[in-house]
Amino acid sequence: MKKLRILVLMHEDLVPPDSIEGLSDEEILNFKSEYDVCAGLEALGHDVLPLGVSDNLGVIRKAIVAHKPHIAFNLVEEFHGVAVYDQHVVSYLELAKQPYTGCNPRGLMLSHDKALCKQILSYHRIRTPKFTVFEKGKNVHCPKRLRFPLMIKSVNEEASLGISQKSIVRNESQLNDRVAYIHGQVKTDALAEEYIEGRELYVGLIGNQRLTAFPVWEMLFTKMPEGMARIATRRVKWDVKTQKEFGIKTEAAKDLPPGAEKQIINLCKRVYRALSISGYARMDLRLAEDGRVYLLEANPNPNLEYGEDLAESAERVGISYETLLHRILNLGLSYKVAWRG
Repeated sequence: MKKLRILVLMHEDLVPPDSIEGLSDEEILNFKSEYDVCAGLEALGHDVLPLGVSDNLGVIRKAIVAHKPHIAFNLVEEFHGVAVYDQHVVSYLELAKQPYTGCNPRGLMLSHDKALCKQILSYHRIRTPKFTVFEKGKNVHCPKRLRFPLMIKSVNEEASLGISQKSIVRNESQLNDRVAYIHGQVKTDALAEEYIEGRELYVGLIGNQRLTAFPVWEMLFTKMPEGMARIATRRVKWDVKTQKEFGIKTEAAKDLPPGAEKQIINLCKRVYRALSISGYARMDLRLAEDGRVYLLEANPNPNLEYGEDLAESAERVGISYETLLHRILNLGLSYKVAWRG
């Protein structure tokens, strides 16, 4: 690939320093993904301009005019502090006829609205936990079609925001308390879905029309005390101390039932296409004790940090971190947007 001018879009609080030498793991945790992407693109020989974005599209326009990027590498996950507004930033890039990496606006919209996503998956007969949505300001009562225990989370927030051990509720009283927490603290509608006991699995995918699926990955809870739910809470995902305490690690899934890996990968590709995703994505699944596979969430534009699940699973099949970034760039440059005719 020729040398490209690349505009790397990210939240303005996550613009990384030029060097992380001398910084601890905890000090670089918040912006490590942004740093790794910028460093990886520079290692490929590209001209990289990081740009912080939070509530003003004008800064993107100015950078496009001044820098004339061949492509924007999109790491934006919110706008005006609203998670679902990332799709509008991508829509702006399309209206500006600016090529970009990652998922298109339609795929972001369908995936981020967890209730709508589940409705679409149900239409396509893709197994997902039974659910309901409790809107802010409405009475909370568990429908008869749902059985406790239930998992309570935000209907559209990402990165396990609002998820803790208390998110698993086993009666109406706990349900009311947790829904109130989501409404009051996370400030979104609450999604309640039947909790599936089982193995926490992930599958990374990359492609537009032709998809490549990486090996099935698993989150392991090697020191989790009995009685605690094995779920990817906010602290499990992002708190180093919690990860060490509970022995959290991710690796290629072992000892899957015969035929399960092929079934899981085929399922993930169906989800990818049903939700109109493009670029790269990670599917979150549960393998229940009875062998059934449930799609929990579809995550377009997942964490690209070096050493995290997507990059690690790609490495497993011989795709280095720089090669992964290179492929993401190519997919963005070749994506068939409407303005290209």
